[in-house]
Amino acid sequence: MLRLPVIAAALALLLIVAADPLASAQARPAANVQADLLSSRAAVAPGERFTIVLRQRIRDGWHTYWRNPGDSGEPTKITWRLPRGWRASQIEWPAPTAMRFATLMSYVYSGEVLFPIELTAPQDVRPGQTVTLNADGDWLVCSDICIPEHAALSLTLPIAARSSDDPQWASRIAQAIADLPRRVGAPAHITRGDPATLSIAMPDAPSVRDPYFFPYSQDAIRHAAPQQPRLGPQGVSFRLAPGNDRTLGGGVLSGVVTYLDSTGQHAAIEIEATPGEPLPGTNAAPAPANPVANFGSAQPAPAAVAPIGWAALAGAIVLALLGGLVLNVMPCVLPVLSMKALSLAGRAHGEQARREGVLYFGGVLTTFLALALMLVVIREGGETVGWGFQLQMPWMTAALALLFFTIGLNLLGAFSVSGGVNTGASLAARGGDAGAFFTGVLAVVAATPCTAPFMAGAVGVALTQPAPAALAIFTGLAVGFALPLTALAFAPALQRLLPKPGAWMERVRNILAFPMFGTAAWLAWVLAQQSGAGGVLALLALATALAFFILLGRWGRAWLVAGAATLALTALLAWKPLTDVQAPATASAESWSAARVAQLRAEGRGVLVNFTAAWCITCKVNEASTLSSPRIRRAMQARGVAYLEGDWTNRDDAIAAELAAHGRAGVPLYLYYPPGGGDPVVLPQVLSEDAVLRAIGG
Repeated sequence: MLRLPVIAAALALLLIVAADPLASAQARPAANVQADLLSSRAAVAPGERFTIVLRQRIRDGWHTYWRNPGDSGEPTKITWRLPRGWRASQIEWPAPTAMRFATLMSYVYSGEVLFPIELTAPQDVRPGQTVTLNADGDWLVCSDICIPEHAALSLTLPIAARSSDDPQWASRIAQAIADLPRRVGAPAHITRGDPATLSIAMPDAPSVRDPYFFPYSQDAIRHAAPQQPRLGPQGVSFRLAPGNDRTLGGGVLSGVVTYLDSTGQHAAIEIEATPGEPLPGTNAAPAPANPVANFGSAQPAPAAVAPIGWAALAGAIVLALLGGLVLNVMPCVLPVLSMKALSLAGRAHGEQARREGVLYFGGVLTTFLALALMLVVIREGGETVGWGFQLQMPWMTAALALLFFTIGLNLLGAFSVSGGVNTGASLAARGGDAGAFFTGVLAVVAATPCTAPFMAGAVGVALTQPAPAALAIFTGLAVGFALPLTALAFAPALQRLLPKPGAWMERVRNILAFPMFGTAAWLAWVLAQQSGAGGVLALLALATALAFFILLGRWGRAWLVAGAATLALTALLAWKPLTDVQAPATASAESWSAARVAQLRAEGRGVLVNFTAAWCITCKVNEASTLSSPRIRRAMQARGVAYLEGDWTNRDDAIAAELAAHGRAGVPLYLYYPPGGGDPVVLPQVLSEDAVLRAIGG
């Protein structure tokens, strides 16, 4: 009978032996990429150049990355440990597939991929020997998470007096070489602009389908921006948004163009574009896409959203109606509505008030629907736009500043319609039918920098729906916005609350000029963020010329012509500064990018993202009253929360796509990504300290 100590020792030894492979299995989880080296030669001759491949077999649902990974990722690397005299070339890269994840665009491989590598044997190797070639392979493999993986690779080959093909892999490797992007030397030009134009001569251009451009440089273009490929009888062209280095068009641009040929087969060519004018015959019509293509078919475009049902559409219209009502009390709208209320006070009773109420309603509805149609048309053209998009154009910001400046002058009595100066501003400031209609137009234009509660979700839904549903939602927004003043014109009980006309009206009229000047000053500040000091100088010059024009208009027709000529010349000189877009000045917050968010989350940090714009009043109020609060700053610092800003002052397709991904069509949008992972928390549009502190756990 065995003694107890012997049994205990045997059990302990058994547990140790059993635990060792278990610990090894836990330390080395199953790889998501199975990799090996394979040779086109069964035997290699001295001095021979031949091709091997690094084969990756990638688990379903996972991917590795091309030489330029795009917005995120790392390319595959191989580090050789070769015997003396052996040489290995760089990896040859097959054409990748473009893959979109949220607002990131990456260039990837999936399934099985073969990377050709050329090897050269030394002349002094002796037949009859064998040689072992060793290498270390490293790659990043991703699905919803990313894992860096490593493999120790080796390949053993016999040396013979005469080489011989490997019966299994010679033809496969020859096909892998044939499938590499062809170096055709096709003429190609890159033309400066934002976006820049890449044009490429291709003899088979009329039969091309689904073209896509992959740049070799990671900083050359904004990868997630639509490329808008177009075809002509002589070639293909792309519209490319400049990347981080902002030099697109100033030097050579190299990369790969993938497409489907006339037989439906995948093809790829390598191009090298030099600076120059767009090549003729490359821009006739949008390139047709093949709906079944999966090679380069991840062209970023607005995601197709199924039309919503009647109940959901009704809910969106109700939200739009409520948003329109709240929009009346936003600071960008109140000066204009106060001006109209003053006008109604002068003739609040009778048929004229009701007539003006109807015309004001018509001006609001017409302008909202015109904006909606513009948004729908631009969206259908493949662009990413949102509420307030027109203020992303510096010249439009300047035009609105001049309009409010002119209205202020009118309210101070600097000119009147009878004086001969008939401008859009005077139409809004005057009484009567035209004044009522154009007050509605001006109120909507003034409202576009603001996004009211209830409104953002409704507009976000509208911009994802077919045109009839979008127009219905915008109609609800218009009705809500126009309702208060229209009700005032039609309701005798409300009209009795207005004071009787008198001398006070002229004083109030003069006082209302200063909110108009204040609005013009704020728009000048917005312009400073877009076009810098040169843009502001151009605006001030135009304002001076406009005031001079108004003054000369009092002196007669000849003087009026001189004033108009001065204004026209100033506008001509101001045009370039007002159309040059500058990158926003760096703020104390870190600039937003989807890649930076992913990096911070991988570090285990919470991330607070503020999507804002210089022209967004709501954004600036939130930043001044809440986000700059010492309590919030201390709480964020204590918890290691990173603060990122996505500045939408100027056009940015990546930010537009991120807004759309969260059902928004405009700013502000506040997101908090918790450190433990999971979906971001969407904070209210009108922020409070408590709401932010609750989100970040403070």
